[in-house]
Amino acid sequence: MSVGATAAPVAIPDSALVAAGGAVGAAARHLVGTAVDREAFPLGTLTVNVVGSFLLGAVTFLPVGGDALLLAGTGACGAFTTFSSFSVATVRLWERGDRARAALSVAGNTLLGLGAVGVAAALVAGI
Repeated sequence: MSVGATAAPVAIPDSALVAAGGAVGAAARHLVGTAVDREAFPLGTLTVNVVGSFLLGAVTFLPVGGDALLLAGTGACGAFTTFSSFSVATVRLWERGDRARAALSVAGNTLLGLGAVGVAAALVAGI
């Protein structure tokens, strides 16, 4: 390479961006889940879903490029949040007769998650 020449940027494959973000999101999900989950109510799942909804909302509404969305949105937020754990925990609550907690799980994940996205959108719009 000659003096003053710049190297061409290295293209990182989309799957590598998603995998790297996913590794961070999965580890964070495990840490949060084990720190706040309770037997009586899936608080860890609710927490990661609401926080993840806020973060994904912020990343989505910020003027960032496709690579950032793949890394932070699809990768990190995708691995951090969990619809499957929410579904299983809610069914388990229902099956053991905790109908009110099952309903609270559905309402909490849905309404708080949507609210978190709305707050993120409003904050980003105010920037």
